[in-house]
Amino acid sequence: MNQFDLWGEQMRVDPLPTLAQMRAEAPIVRLFNPHQGAPEWRVTRYADVVELLRDPRFSKDKRKLSDQARSRYFRVTEFDRLDKHMLYADPPEHSRMRALVAKAFTPRRISQLRPRIAEATESLLDLAEQQDSVDLLDTLAFRLPITVLVELIGVPIEDQERFREWTRILIAPPSDGNFDALRRMAIEFQQYLEGFLALRRKHPRDDLTSALIEAQTGGDRLSPVELMSMVFLLIAAGFETTGNLIGNGVWALLRHPAQLRRLRDAPELIEPAIEEVLRYCPPVANSTGAFPLTDVEFRGTVIPAEELVVASLLSAHHDDERFPEPDRFDITRTPNQHLGFGHGLHFCLGSSLAKLEAQVAIGTLVQRFPGLGFAADPDTLRWKIGVFVHGLECLPVTWEAQ
Repeated sequence: MNQFDLWGEQMRVDPLPTLAQMRAEAPIVRLFNPHQGAPEWRVTRYADVVELLRDPRFSKDKRKLSDQARSRYFRVTEFDRLDKHMLYADPPEHSRMRALVAKAFTPRRISQLRPRIAEATESLLDLAEQQDSVDLLDTLAFRLPITVLVELIGVPIEDQERFREWTRILIAPPSDGNFDALRRMAIEFQQYLEGFLALRRKHPRDDLTSALIEAQTGGDRLSPVELMSMVFLLIAAGFETTGNLIGNGVWALLRHPAQLRRLRDAPELIEPAIEEVLRYCPPVANSTGAFPLTDVEFRGTVIPAEELVVASLLSAHHDDERFPEPDRFDITRTPNQHLGFGHGLHFCLGSSLAKLEAQVAIGTLVQRFPGLGFAADPDTLRWKIGVFVHGLECLPVTWEAQ
């Protein structure tokens, strides 16, 4: 079944050649996921991806699947109380939850975080600068978003390392079919959130969690399980996505010195630069899965009921039918209608926060360290193999380029 190996070494070295071959030869293709032990479909052309992401015949809600399909694709049942959020919901339930969350996750609340993000970035770079070279993912890219998230959500700062560990487990697929670590993580995360939310109900603060507890529309509120799932989603998705966005952005700029010099000379280009990072090397490689509830003919291909369908955002972003010279990294590219934060109903509600953190982190780094460079051969760096994420395993940098 697998004419394309999306889980092999080549995808860790450079996924683009394989994705280009898929777009040319089999843009809608059925594969077998060896980690999941189940079939899945990949959609790789930009136009097809956009159509898939807005097609109401594909459901995100696993509760609509048969018991057989749920056991095939959702083997870790310990997540059942953590996935009652809008990412895995269909209208009208999705619309209801999104409206409630939007009341708490406001643009004003996000914009107010800029000074704190800038302060945290400088503090993390002060520590990193004390060493000749560092793994930038560990010292900045992932430390910044977890620092911001725990403060935004209101959890104690001393618990941020726990969230980092839980999230690492969440995004690393078991290669041997052993899901025990995921099961333990789900149980520990749930127990923690239950205690934390009980505390916030008794002692509300000026944080996002308290705002989510109070948010209501026409007397409707998030249920206790929905609230726990939403906080889980904000931590898990916000941490990994933003960390990869920062790491991928620095990697892309170092790989393209002319673009790096251009940004350093014109700091105001940081916003379009981040948009180009989101296109060229997005932090999320694939959409979350969707399922047709009956056999569906999609773009001339019949997809059987209850088989997982995934849109390749990374592939869509390198489709020359949509982007001229798609493999060229250009921080002034316009127009740039990428799908880095999804499309349609499930467009990421936290996109503005992720972009703000990336703009501050990368903008500060570029200006503060004119000698920034790779501390290892960039050709030896490897991409993570995950279900959805697209990020490096490590990013060694030095402050004085050789």
